[in-house]
Amino acid sequence: MTIQQMQDEILRIKKEKDICILAHAYQNHEICEIADYVGDSFGLAVNASKDSKKNVLMCGVRFMAETVKIISPEKNVILVSPDAGCPMADQIKPEDLAELKKQYPDYTTVCYINTTAELKTYCDACVTSSAAINIVSKLPNDKILFVPDPHLGSWVAEKLPEKQFAFFEEGGCPTHFRLTAADVKKAKEAHPNALLLVHPECRKEIVDQADYVGSTTGIMDYAKKSDNKEFIIGTENSIVSHLQLACPDKQFYALSKMCVCMNMRLTTLGDVYAAVKGLAGEEITLPEETIIKAKKCIDVMLELG
Repeated sequence: MTIQQMQDEILRIKKEKDICILAHAYQNHEICEIADYVGDSFGLAVNASKDSKKNVLMCGVRFMAETVKIISPEKNVILVSPDAGCPMADQIKPEDLAELKKQYPDYTTVCYINTTAELKTYCDACVTSSAAINIVSKLPNDKILFVPDPHLGSWVAEKLPEKQFAFFEEGGCPTHFRLTAADVKKAKEAHPNALLLVHPECRKEIVDQADYVGSTTGIMDYAKKSDNKEFIIGTENSIVSHLQLACPDKQFYALSKMCVCMNMRLTTLGDVYAAVKGLAGEEITLPEETIIKAKKCIDVMLELG
């Protein structure tokens, strides 16, 4: 079976079985082509909630599928690759957060969307990378405990000097953490006319040199709309190939060949094919209490931004 034949079969079966396919932007292009929605994690969950289909396949990682279930508990949510997790979401446990809250008792706890459903139940507000500055700026408390990513948190803190921040210092995205200042120097020397576009999960030494800092979809939108013709991309390398296809008249370069998320690579087109046939994937189930409590911090984000 060719890629095209497998894609055609997936499209046929998902229509028969009333299936909505979600693909995070870090997925391979052949998966994005057969998805109903492609984008960042929270945007995918929102799109799924508005879609009439009752069955949802998540081509991404576990916390993303959990977020879909939290927002749409009535839907059947399947994680296509059950082993696909997010190291950052798994870095902080409820007991770690409890200890931090003892240290900072009068702080509002803000969690990044890249957290488990269980951890969200202990947080006051949730944020995405694209909305973090806006949401945190509107929180009435000027003291913020930001978890789990201290790099994203520090970027937000720099934009909001009127607020006081505390962080989970052991957190961070291993994929973005591989990027270094040496990579920036090498890339800029090789491509002096290119703009540097990076994700705020990167180290400060990377963010400080960027021409644009934003979410995955923010990076893609900026590159598409920019008059510039060359770009160095400081996020998961799949975005380079996606942009090359979307903007064939422009040049895109990976900041480092090491910026690859192994968890995102776990999901293949063959896995999606098996999942729509009911032969693969894991149904996401969450206790009703967890859904109710976790949704509260997401609702705060929606109310503020």
